[in-house]
Amino acid sequence: MITNATRMNDFSILGFPGLLPQYYGPVSALMFAVYLAIAFGNTFILLFVMCEKSLQKPTYLVFCHMALNDLTFGTVTLPKIIAKYWFDDGVISFYGCFIQMFFVHYLGAAQSFILMVMALDRFISICIPLRYPVFITNHNISVLCGFAWFIPVTLMIAVVFHALSLPYCKSNIIPQCYCDHISIMSQACGEDVKIVTVTTLCLAMFCLLLPLAFILFSYFSILVVIMKISNATGRRKTLSTCTPQIFITCLFYLPRCFVYVANTVGYSFSLDVRILLVLLYSLLPAAVNPAIYCFKTQDIKQMLVKTLKKTRIGTDVKF
Repeated sequence: MITNATRMNDFSILGFPGLLPQYYGPVSALMFAVYLAIAFGNTFILLFVMCEKSLQKPTYLVFCHMALNDLTFGTVTLPKIIAKYWFDDGVISFYGCFIQMFFVHYLGAAQSFILMVMALDRFISICIPLRYPVFITNHNISVLCGFAWFIPVTLMIAVVFHALSLPYCKSNIIPQCYCDHISIMSQACGEDVKIVTVTTLCLAMFCLLLPLAFILFSYFSILVVIMKISNATGRRKTLSTCTPQIFITCLFYLPRCFVYVANTVGYSFSLDVRILLVLLYSLLPAAVNPAIYCFKTQDIKQMLVKTLKKTRIGTDVKF
């Protein structure tokens, strides 16, 4: 039976509860700078790969899907917390909060599956290189990334409607910088809260641990192959082809694993620290990933340098 879940008209984003008013301006400016970094960095990657035909290869198509995911996540989460500290507007409508929750968890799950596609690309490239041109084509990668976007949709819609079936009769304060499932559930009441929470946890573990299991298998297999290479130069060269992917995967999974393990062993963080950790593992990868693509991927780096040289020569000729 669906109870009256619209008892509240809106929610209020708490942000950082211990932050003094004199720091609201600097914090909002910092958040705005992070959003600009996310927006410009990931838009640049998308446009650069689209415009450079030599980069329109499977590996870089996966990077584009990652960049689109990061750009969307930053756009969904940051504007409201910026508005809270810049314009003193931390209120979000009841259904607006659930829509934001959907995108927060949907994009996180989609990114997990995209990272699995990224690991598959490197696994086939290094472990069975003769099959790489057959299995890993632009078309096949596009289909796999399409599934990575599609699989979490129905799961996260189910999570949202399951949460909407609960009554919300506690405080309307969201103890976070954006609406997520844990924060919203803390305001729910009724007998079914535990069932909804456990069901959502199982779906989250499926979306995170299934890709992670394949990712760990892939990079372990790659490491075994690299260790069998006789000369050090060959090992370094082979390892460099998957360095960006390893960095990006570690940025996504390691902070999350740290928080989950800490909670499991009973180590509790203060509310401010927990909110900061969630922001770091949610937004830091989105801001840093474009730099990893540019400076740790040889083809992109070379094309970027080549483009900058052409621009510089063209400027010199004009003068």
